[in-house]
Amino acid sequence: MFCVAPPESEAKMNITKGGLVLFSANSNSSCMELSKKIAERLGVEMGKVRVYQEPDRETRVQIQESVRGKDVFIIQTVSKDVNTTIMELLIMVYACKTSCATSIIGVIPYFPYSKQCKMRKRGSIVSKLLASMMCKAGLTHLITMDLHQKEIQGFFNIPVDNLRASPFLLQYIQEEIPDYRNAVIVAKSPASAKRAQSFAERLRLGIAVIHGEAQDAESDLVDGRHSPPAVRSAAAIHPSLDIPMLIPKEKPPITVVGDVGGRTAVIVDDIIDDVDSFLAAAETLKERGAYKIFVMATHGLLSSDAPRLIEESAIDEVVVTNTIPHEIQKLQCPKIKTVDISMILSEAIRRIHNGESMSYLFRNIGLDD
Repeated sequence: MFCVAPPESEAKMNITKGGLVLFSANSNSSCMELSKKIAERLGVEMGKVRVYQEPDRETRVQIQESVRGKDVFIIQTVSKDVNTTIMELLIMVYACKTSCATSIIGVIPYFPYSKQCKMRKRGSIVSKLLASMMCKAGLTHLITMDLHQKEIQGFFNIPVDNLRASPFLLQYIQEEIPDYRNAVIVAKSPASAKRAQSFAERLRLGIAVIHGEAQDAESDLVDGRHSPPAVRSAAAIHPSLDIPMLIPKEKPPITVVGDVGGRTAVIVDDIIDDVDSFLAAAETLKERGAYKIFVMATHGLLSSDAPRLIEESAIDEVVVTNTIPHEIQKLQCPKIKTVDISMILSEAIRRIHNGESMSYLFRNIGLDD
């Protein structure tokens, strides 16, 4: 009599080939929670490495196992000390490169300095500098999530997978917001209207856009083309040249385009850091008769006294993902909720390591998403 094992009903996500090493480059223990969740989903142990600060504040990395000929995935979540976080990552990448790793893939859910991706007067495009440093250190692939501007991918000369957190946030809206069919998706400025439109179309909901003098959209900031002084000088300009001056912008009184009266307003954005603009938007929506106000964002930096301001505001709930650790902020403000995105990051790691297509993770994502 023969015993036949029953076929497996489906392939488990945590099945990976050998030769994978998972490191966390954070010296701050609070930043390692996401790394542990990813390792648990993949069914692997975290690699042995020691990352610490010398008494003179220099960063030191000691890899305590062999990475020769292996695929190394370095998970780096951004702490409040962003510059130390960057140095930890660069040093660990270079250490793996000099230890003959086959490939070094950076898993950086929130890409630091992503807001500095455009020229501002006599400033610099810092995200381009950071991309060059990572490539020079030895990074061969990057996994990130919801870049502030998708064009940042062009700063790298290596493959970049810019994953999306919107499926998890959309699921939260459908499952956790009561009577979400009576909600309206709100863009707190015209700059975030495309994201709001994407959410509204997928949920079959209406959209509202706040526009007016209370907004300080990033697109209104002066870019590098206006870097010369605006003051005319007869000695500096040839008398025969009469270049027309650009008329300065003047914002109209604040208006809400769309109906929010008696409805749940869901403000969507990619980053919530300085909450002043969100608080102003919430007050405007309350004045227009909004029933409840939710704020949804991928990256919850929540700097300074943001938790206290949110707790005292008209906002009912702030929902962010765990791309950035914010456990302390949650203790200060019960309104802050977290959505776990370790599932999509672990699946991306598994597919890259096994040489599988990544298209499944980008299904139904358009150019405007």
